[in-house]
Amino acid sequence: MTLYLGVDGGGSKTAFALIDHAGGVLARAHTATSYYFSEGLEAVERTLAEGVDEVCRAAGITAADVAAAFFGLPGYGESSTDLPLLDALPGRILGHDRYSCDNDMVCGWAGSLLGEDGINVIAGTGSMTYGERAGVGHRVGGWGELFGDEGSAYWIAVRGLNAFSRMSDGRAAPGPLADLLRERLALGSDLDAVSLVIEQWGGSRSAIADLARTVCAAAAAGDAAASAILDEATEELAILVDATRTLIGFGDGDPVPVSYSGGMFGADGFEGRFRAALRRRPAKYDLRRPVLDPALGAAIYAAKRSGHPLDAEALAALAVPEER
Repeated sequence: MTLYLGVDGGGSKTAFALIDHAGGVLARAHTATSYYFSEGLEAVERTLAEGVDEVCRAAGITAADVAAAFFGLPGYGESSTDLPLLDALPGRILGHDRYSCDNDMVCGWAGSLLGEDGINVIAGTGSMTYGERAGVGHRVGGWGELFGDEGSAYWIAVRGLNAFSRMSDGRAAPGPLADLLRERLALGSDLDAVSLVIEQWGGSRSAIADLARTVCAAAAAGDAAASAILDEATEELAILVDATRTLIGFGDGDPVPVSYSGGMFGADGFEGRFRAALRRRPAKYDLRRPVLDPALGAAIYAAKRSGHPLDAEALAALAVPEER
């Protein structure tokens, strides 16, 4: 039995999936974030090792039994001097060299579109797009939370906190967002939000990003400021898609398959807003629900990179919902 391991790193969690060549899912596992810019390389190596051990133990195998693995790591490629260090991590964990590494954006694309030509947009803790056409691939966005990641959960949450501060001060009319954030953060005083986010949370990227769901809930409750934030977020994501379309060679009249991954698309009403933003663009976008999650995408990409891609029957088997 030929086994493939997929690892989808992220700013909030890391997902592992082990599959066989017939499209059977043998095991899954989840561990903490593998974003090495914030956690450091040693912590990321421990996180990856924990997940590999867990998924192999669940399947009753050892890492030596894995024919090929793909590790999609957040931050990969964003510091050229770190690439040799990141490329070496899985080898120490697996004990062999039958693996490859790239940015986690590849996992989302491979899973959502089964590795077919098109564009995948990621809106999780961070944001970016990745697309391929006729073997040409391009990434757009993903510049980090300080001066990029437009439309991401972090980006939305920070703007939600800003709107909350304005409502609290009287600079903006109060809406449902104010009370929802007070409840979510368990604030005794509105200014306690400063010490909570900066001191207690230490500016944690994932903790802040989690507040994006509160912004979505406020928009659903009729908050105008929260709704405007989400409209701007989905418009920014559509701009990323437009740029990717041009870079990978789709013409203005070509239908362009588009899919998505990341936690924001599971938030109330977000997918619908994104769909509307794409409709406003002049290009012909065919928005599709993702076929597979990014961890399974990483596994099928591992098979592809090994020179033994899964056939249509195996991909169809993977697309059948797993029993829980």
